[in-house]
Amino acid sequence: MRYPAVGPVRHSAVPMDRVTPTRHSLRYYVLPRVFGRPLLTIQHHVQSRADTTTPPRRAAGPPRSATALLPTHPAELRHRRRPLVIVQNAGQGQARRAPLLRCSLGGGIYVASRPPSRPTPPLHPNSSKGGKKLIPLSEVAKHNQPGDLWIVINGRVLDLSNYAGQHPGGTAILQTWAGKDASALFNAIHSPGIVEERLLSQQPGAYIGDIDPSTLPTPSHSGSSVSAGSSATAGSAPVADHEITLDEIIGLPDLDAAAEQRMSPKGWAYISAGATDMSSLAANRQAFNEIWFRPRVLVDVKDVDTSTSFLGSPSSVPFFIAPTGMSKLAGPEGEPGLATVAGKEGLVQFISTNSSAPLDKILEGRSADDQVQFFQLYVDKNRDNSEKLLKRCNEHPGVRAVFVTVDCPAPGKREADERVRTTAVLESGTSGGVVQADKRGGGVGRTTGQYIDPKLNWDDLRWLRSQTPMPIGVKGVQSVEDAIRCADAGVDAIYLSNHGGRALDGSPPALYTLLELRKLRPDVFDKCEVYIDGGVRRGTDIVKALCLGARGVGLGRPFLYALSFGQDGVHHAVDILKDEVETTMRLLGVNKLSELGPHLVNTKALEGKIATELAYGPNEEKSTSAPKTK
Repeated sequence: MRYPAVGPVRHSAVPMDRVTPTRHSLRYYVLPRVFGRPLLTIQHHVQSRADTTTPPRRAAGPPRSATALLPTHPAELRHRRRPLVIVQNAGQGQARRAPLLRCSLGGGIYVASRPPSRPTPPLHPNSSKGGKKLIPLSEVAKHNQPGDLWIVINGRVLDLSNYAGQHPGGTAILQTWAGKDASALFNAIHSPGIVEERLLSQQPGAYIGDIDPSTLPTPSHSGSSVSAGSSATAGSAPVADHEITLDEIIGLPDLDAAAEQRMSPKGWAYISAGATDMSSLAANRQAFNEIWFRPRVLVDVKDVDTSTSFLGSPSSVPFFIAPTGMSKLAGPEGEPGLATVAGKEGLVQFISTNSSAPLDKILEGRSADDQVQFFQLYVDKNRDNSEKLLKRCNEHPGVRAVFVTVDCPAPGKREADERVRTTAVLESGTSGGVVQADKRGGGVGRTTGQYIDPKLNWDDLRWLRSQTPMPIGVKGVQSVEDAIRCADAGVDAIYLSNHGGRALDGSPPALYTLLELRKLRPDVFDKCEVYIDGGVRRGTDIVKALCLGARGVGLGRPFLYALSFGQDGVHHAVDILKDEVETTMRLLGVNKLSELGPHLVNTKALEGKIATELAYGPNEEKSTSAPKTK
């Protein structure tokens, strides 16, 4: 059956062969135009119960004719549930609804005969899933004053007029986004559920409705959307002249340029930056290039085994995800995404106190029952806060060790990070540290680290031992003298690190300290496990550190750069490293990690750059333990 067309027809939805399973919208005129304008329009909405929020899909292109459009409409949609006609007065913007059983000229005249000027609410697709009304963005934009402040976050329209004074970052950032959709910015910084946990639990009335999605602008891809000024290039890799895809990443150094493309300027500046002149940052990488292998040949290396254990917990590989703060600046999945990949790949993840996600959310990201995670602790000035974190770690069977960071009693000066100011307030989901630009700049590390206790000393190792039954490691050791003292104090692990060149510029690469320890006090390796990070980019770097006695090797920046591609990027980075470690072992002539040793490396190029004897200051406590003789 064909239905007569009585006026020009305008099509404002997808053709029938492209109709989604939940909604179709069809608009056509049932009365002639009057003085060049349509008198009435009828919009046909067909909705299933599966979806009452998605707006009609708009199709581009010229209007279709009545004869081409009408015959396919009502008959083919009879199987749909409860179709509606919405009659809209095109001249006055008012609307009515009426059941539609059949589309015909008589039906159109009947509907048109009802009073068209009766005031009704603006036309929106019914209501949201939560029963809240849909609010157009134009309405939200009107509420942009301190006492009348609405913001859109993840589809919710929130009235923050009474909350602005309680916001951890102050009112300025809220005022910047008043009357706007701040979802992309919010998600790049905060963990999921924080609105429910911190805002709506205290002020449930702040949630006033859902945004009408048809009024939102089309999002554009820009990686993480933390707004900042000009880009800072703290890394060494040049930015490519095209968008780098994951398939083009052959080695981990390729990730630098790709990450700079995909991250926000602030995210890139924070993660890639080193302290002041970044001498230590550069030296970290160069140190590995000054060690040469001494391979063995004619060895059957068909089967190699990269498995090991860290503090009694198994790991499929001798490397791990080093603790890094504010990982959501690299990618929206943040630390929970890293946790998921670590579980699937069988490697250990260190969780930072400065994580952007709350500890509970990171633990929920685990993907294996036997997954191993270590917790990296910054000791809070308020010890109660640290004790609460440790208690939560003690209660979770997946957290197997605690490493206390000791190399940052004060934040390092990272100038690239300071130069790029952010309009957002960043907050650590675990420590609660807040980032907000001030007259000194916009440094994330400096401002989030204000809670760290600068009075931490050797006696506090006893306090830490009293707070947890788990193995304890000390992270940030940069001299043999301190490594000896850690071993004498009975810690289970020593983590050699200069904080990725982000704390004290001029501090030695961890590889230097590892070599010094091997030369001056090799007995320390028998007392506790030794870990290392800083400048690692290759499987060969990992194997060199293992040859000198390291138990495990951490990577921080590379995994964050990989996170800019999501979990697929992190999986890809792990695969690259696994392959490189296995290849290096085969070419070196070993089958198991236990076969690695200092006999397989030549360190002469570095020996002129390391200490040749122990040295103590007048107020330092000298070690009373004697090295073993061999």
